[in-house]
Amino acid sequence: MAEPVQQWWARRQFSRGTTVPYAVGEFRTAWASYPELIRQYHPELNNGISLSQVPLAADVLLCWECAVGHRFAATPTEQRERPGRVRRRSAWCPECSTLARPQPVVLGEARAIPARPRKPAPALCTKTPDLPKGTAFHSACAPKPASAAEERLRAALTERLDFTGGLNAVKVVRPFFRHTEVWPDILLPELRIAIEYDTVGRHGLEHVGKREETDRRKDRALRAAGWEVVRVRMGALEPIGPYDLQLSAVSAKGVGRIVDRLRDIRGALIVDAYLRDTGQSPNSASSSAK
Repeated sequence: MAEPVQQWWARRQFSRGTTVPYAVGEFRTAWASYPELIRQYHPELNNGISLSQVPLAADVLLCWECAVGHRFAATPTEQRERPGRVRRRSAWCPECSTLARPQPVVLGEARAIPARPRKPAPALCTKTPDLPKGTAFHSACAPKPASAAEERLRAALTERLDFTGGLNAVKVVRPFFRHTEVWPDILLPELRIAIEYDTVGRHGLEHVGKREETDRRKDRALRAAGWEVVRVRMGALEPIGPYDLQLSAVSAKGVGRIVDRLRDIRGALIVDAYLRDTGQSPNSASSSAK
């Protein structure tokens, strides 16, 4: 009987006597034949376990999310066998597959009963330029900076790093609400890294609950476009991504930790090439953060 991914992983840890029973990438070649399933799988929905760590025949319930946003649980075998001979994307999602089937027409005495009309999908914004995915640009739809602290962080990063300013949007593939663009707080186009400044806000409602799910969707859209995300999580906000940082204030030490995180992502050789001459050695950020 299929079991939830947390129980399955814990059982494999026990049976194999190791914290990581399957290494990241161990089954990457086998999953490469199913690109749509790779797009539907998100580690943050599955206890942080990568799809390349799951055997194709594992009897485990995984959480999947289709391009429309439907979430459902299914085993790897169920997902691989679901399309049959049909290769349209909707066949990989049970809800989309149901909606894609022709609606039955029930005949009455004199007329057919029409199917219930569907609510039309909201139209996408036409202001987004036709650009390759992952392109950074200036968008007229992007909101203005939300806080003075965010502006201070942008200014502090501008003092430390030489990057193209004035850009506030990244072109993405999947629609994000009514746009095919997302608006990170700070863009480092040369490094293809977005920095988000997250607080709970005045009323303690920002970046929590459903709004945290929106943040996760936004991060997935950026990563699908070839970018990486560093969320600066203030106060009690927990990290939600692999490179997020928890800070108590925007300070020189905090900026140093952010620069170190950029090095973790792109490598010190590349990141240090964009450091401004501030009279500090390239490694001073690391030493000041300790």
